Amino acid sequence: MKLMEERIEAQLPVWRERVSRLRNNGDFKVCDVTVSQIYSGIRGVQIQVSDISYVDPNKGILIRGHTISELLDLLPKAKDSQMPLAGGLFFLLMCNEMPTNEEAELVEEEWRKRCLIPTYVFNSIRRMPADTHPMTLLSMGIMALQRESVFSKRYAEGMNKQDYWRSNLEDAINLTAKLPGLAAFIYNLKYQDGIYVPPSTNLDWSANFGHMIDRFKDQDYYDVCRLFFFLHSDHEGANVSAHTTHLVSSALSDVYLSCAAGMNGLAGPLHGLANQECLKWLIDVRDHFGGLPEQSALETFLREQIGRGELIPGYGHAVLRTTDPRFTAQLEFANENIKNDVLIQLVELVYKTLPLILRESGKISNPWPNVDAINGALQYHYGVTQYDFYTVLFGISRIMGLVSHIVWARALLKPIERPKSLTTDMLEAMIAGKN
Repeated sequence: MKLMEERIEAQLPVWRERVSRLRNNGDFKVCDVTVSQIYSGIRGVQIQVSDISYVDPNKGILIRGHTISELLDLLPKAKDSQMPLAGGLFFLLMCNEMPTNEEAELVEEEWRKRCLIPTYVFNSIRRMPADTHPMTLLSMGIMALQRESVFSKRYAEGMNKQDYWRSNLEDAINLTAKLPGLAAFIYNLKYQDGIYVPPSTNLDWSANFGHMIDRFKDQDYYDVCRLFFFLHSDHEGANVSAHTTHLVSSALSDVYLSCAAGMNGLAGPLHGLANQECLKWLIDVRDHFGGLPEQSALETFLREQIGRGELIPGYGHAVLRTTDPRFTAQLEFANENIKNDVLIQLVELVYKTLPLILRESGKISNPWPNVDAINGALQYHYGVTQYDFYTVLFGISRIMGLVSHIVWARALLKPIERPKSLTTDMLEAMIAGKN
């Protein structure tokens, strides 16, 4: 897409100069790594630079410096909706500029032109056993699309290193254009007897997913899609899916190979699958009480569960020290549109009850809900009740951020990532020598 390419190209001299100046300070120490950090998954160690998004402990996710509430106000809106166009968000992620309505619509139109998925991709997914997890099918679909990679073809032909980002941008737009259709195909194949609903030329990228899974009878779901895909688009550069994608891409693997790897990380129970665990827990609590409990009864139930050492999914966050603004945005939407839904009422009642109990223990640094605490309840209300599919929705949203990181990593000429490992003997000797 020429417009996005021109906007990125115009910024590159300044960004490359900034990176060059930083590299001249190569001996400046950013942080020390401790043994406990090594054995706890390098948690909190600053190993990546991302100007696309950052998780502020008190403000939540900042996308290109803007909070969630600011973006909900500033981003161009879909027609007859208060929810943002994914095309405008993608423009912001890629170009570091708040788009106009026209620029957001240009991205949406470009996606419409590129959204058709080759038949061989669908056929490869159809051949899998019926009980294959939807995240496996998503990763397979992205891998099958790799045949279409512009970057891989141009790299094989010989291409200047300075231009790697341009063909990665082409791949990024091509892949993201196909994601709603790919996700809808997987959903329909697994849960709706393989029905096929073609994309609408009158709908935006986000709403088209709802249309293609036959949800046009309840068009409020289109706004759920717009909100969900916006909220999950990026989460800085070092979480499992983002870091995995960056690592694979640093070897000059193309956008398809890199994003498929990221989706495989997202599929892990400790990363993207957390949203389905939250919904399952909410349903179990509802069924335990036969509906919405009184707050005192819920408090007793929660204390008993905590007393048995059981975790309550959807609460706590590795970085945040406040209620996740993405949770707040979805709760506000729910209260405006479906406040009588029992699961939504239960989400809010847990929110009013659980943090106070968690704070009493003094063992948790963040007793507040994260985005997963409500994600599934919204989807469930609008008929997407198959919670093993929710991570696919998470994934097609997150790829908007992942491909933006890839394009900028190539534009800034970042090298292959190659950290060093130690043996246990070496580490023991280092500690003994220090002591």
